[in-house]
Amino acid sequence: MSDEEPVPGFDPTGIELALKISREVAGVLPPPKGIVKKKVRRRKNVAPQYSGSASDARDPQPLGKAFGKFVQRQGWQTQIGVRTLLSQWPQLVGTAVADHCKPVGFQDGVLQVQAESTTWATALRTLAPKVIASLNESLGQGSVTRIDIKGPAAPSWNHGPRSVRDGRGPRDTYG
Repeated sequence: MSDEEPVPGFDPTGIELALKISREVAGVLPPPKGIVKKKVRRRKNVAPQYSGSASDARDPQPLGKAFGKFVQRQGWQTQIGVRTLLSQWPQLVGTAVADHCKPVGFQDGVLQVQAESTTWATALRTLAPKVIASLNESLGQGSVTRIDIKGPAAPSWNHGPRSVRDGRGPRDTYG
């Protein structure tokens, strides 16, 4: 065949092929044999999500924010907050009180504090409502319900195998 002779069934403009494809897509003609149409499921009434210049939940999150969400899911925010505040004990109660009274524990909303003398224990008892308010302001209301203040530990008078069981300490033997 020469270049001048048209090939039978060939449309140089491609209009027949385009019409055939559009009819198949519209469902007017069945698809050719051997080709299986894949069904595409479309979402109904779902707005498309576009990523713009504003930040959203799909963007990478700062480590502090992600860690904060993790701590909150685990329920650790009160424990971490108490430990942070206990490390800042001098700023909370003042350096004079902090030099003589030390926090020793926290359990079930009760902060345990050990004072080195009964005088400092009494001073801290007068400051207790203020300290509780400060802790609850930082940790959330109801985190600290009360402060249990212990005075200095009394010496043990039970020495040796023949000590008195009632533990009254040294007694006056003068009569």
